[in-house]
Amino acid sequence: MTTGTAEPAEIDLTDWDFWARPLSERHEAFRALRQLPRPAFFREPELSFAPKGPGYYALVTHADVVEASRRPQDFCSSGGATNITDMPAELNEYFGSMINMDDPRHAKIRRIVSRAFSPRMIQRFEAQVQSVAELVVGEVLAKGSGDFVPDVAARLPLKIICDMMGIPESSYTTVFDNSNIILAGADTEFISEDDDEVAVQLLTAGQTLKDLVEDLGRHRRENPSDDLISALVNANIDGESLTDQELGSFFILLVVAGNETTRNAIAHGMKLFTVNPGQRELLLSDVERYLPGAVEEIVRYASPVIWMRRTATCDTELGGNAFKAGDKLLLFYWAANRDETVFKDSGVFDITRDPNPHIGFGGPGPHFCLGAHLARREIGVMFRELFRRAPGIRSTAPPDRLLSSFINGIKHLPYEV
Repeated sequence: MTTGTAEPAEIDLTDWDFWARPLSERHEAFRALRQLPRPAFFREPELSFAPKGPGYYALVTHADVVEASRRPQDFCSSGGATNITDMPAELNEYFGSMINMDDPRHAKIRRIVSRAFSPRMIQRFEAQVQSVAELVVGEVLAKGSGDFVPDVAARLPLKIICDMMGIPESSYTTVFDNSNIILAGADTEFISEDDDEVAVQLLTAGQTLKDLVEDLGRHRRENPSDDLISALVNANIDGESLTDQELGSFFILLVVAGNETTRNAIAHGMKLFTVNPGQRELLLSDVERYLPGAVEEIVRYASPVIWMRRTATCDTELGGNAFKAGDKLLLFYWAANRDETVFKDSGVFDITRDPNPHIGFGGPGPHFCLGAHLARREIGVMFRELFRRAPGIRSTAPPDRLLSSFINGIKHLPYEV
């Protein structure tokens, strides 16, 4: 496959070589897939620790992804939303928590969790986002150059999530390293090339995070504090509360989804403002006016979460195409956010784009990102503070990208002030 000449028959989304190709080639491949009259069907990856399934359909248009998201009764998540290959139900919940659940269980967990995200708690942490951003930028100015990912992009969301949960600073590295393993894809900087070893690494990483929060949760039941764990373990809504298992699984979801995805959005934003100096100048001309649109465009353009899976619960139709009960569908947010029928000049980074109905936080429906408001706040505050005090900051080399089909990640990004 070459840029500008991608043919659907040449595209193999299961091949890791595809996800190692330049972004331009991958976007061209998805553009070709969007032209097909029916979603393309792909084989599943071969894993030594899981049975190989029949394959999946790739939903790549904005309309198809939105419609599937709005119909959870027809396209469920409990079959596994974050993995292509079928896993035992308990393993799905272990790593995905409520992302891999359907109602009524999903509604129960989300109800408890959303109550804990009270306006008072959100307001408290919104103020902390500003203070952490000021600290991070101060250190960047003193340092002058470095790796933008650990120096800036990773620090803000990691600290906010850990502080929200009441995780001590001594455990930050543990959270950071193990969340990297869970979302490593096939990147050997974080995981082994051997499938059997990968399975052990994933389970060990999950268990480490689960043990960390369960130990703290048991302590908070007896000694509540002003943090999210205390609110979660002591919440009782209509006689329901979170078990230790549910708390541990939710924490894995929160630190992975709330930390890794926001980190990657900030890293992508730095690169985008470097290679689009006109957009940087526009933002700097009136930050308060253009910042909200810049945040939305960063999320659309980067699409940190590339896809989520759904499974057809019955014989049904979607976008005029028939699907059978049990069919797997991957909702490619990454592709839908470049749909030319919805986004004019979709390959252009434009902070004035309006409207911008991106689905970077997931499609409409019960699984829309619970932390979208906080993520927007973190991205916006970070860039406001960066460009206020270091308006010339820029990346100095191409990003070192994560080898993953699931997360559009940046591992390293050299920068200078």
